[in-house]
Amino acid sequence: MDIQQAKKIMGKNFIGLEELDKISFKLGIINSTKIKKTIPKIKFTEKKLKKLSKDYILILGTPMAKDGKALTLNKMRSYFGWDPKKLEPCFYNQDWYLKEKFADKTTLKFKWYLVAKKVVKSTRGQDPKMLEAKLNKNKKMPSTILTAYTFFAYYFLNNKHTLWKYDFIWCSDKDKNGDRIYVGRYNDPKKINKNGFNIHRHLSIRPCYGMVEEII
Repeated sequence: MDIQQAKKIMGKNFIGLEELDKISFKLGIINSTKIKKTIPKIKFTEKKLKKLSKDYILILGTPMAKDGKALTLNKMRSYFGWDPKKLEPCFYNQDWYLKEKFADKTTLKFKWYLVAKKVVKSTRGQDPKMLEAKLNKNKKMPSTILTAYTFFAYYFLNNKHTLWKYDFIWCSDKDKNGDRIYVGRYNDPKKINKNGFNIHRHLSIRPCYGMVEEII
């Protein structure tokens, strides 16, 4: 599909090279003047984009940070920090994941991604393994790096609009123990925790967990 045509269909939910260039200094990504690759084709059809234009974001992935190094989750974290008093938007103050592969090694591909803006109501409170098993071959859970990248890019381009503001969303990544990663909820609705893009892991039940009885 033609990029300009896709841009017209998606409106504010389109984030291409031109849009990324506008915020490259804020997002900490490499500018297009330094990218020596042809912009990838948009594989999604016109019919598909028209159907999803209001509820999804079409975004071009960037694999490199502005210093020429890989744009990993850790790289983004080092750029945005984790103290809302110093800078917003930022990451939530956590460091448990810094040595995990999904944070230290995984990057985006230079291709187009299509990501939903809101949580599907019917999936709330459901087991992620079960939800993933129900997905058809044309759908998947987004990676952690993709959710963070989309969150910050959309924030800057759309007047500080906060995606998944009070919601946590499941990701395709797992930590070294096989525990599922979930992210989001930039603002705590109870106002107990500070602002920040959260990254947590959902503990899987393993044989080492169990119950002991107390006789009374």
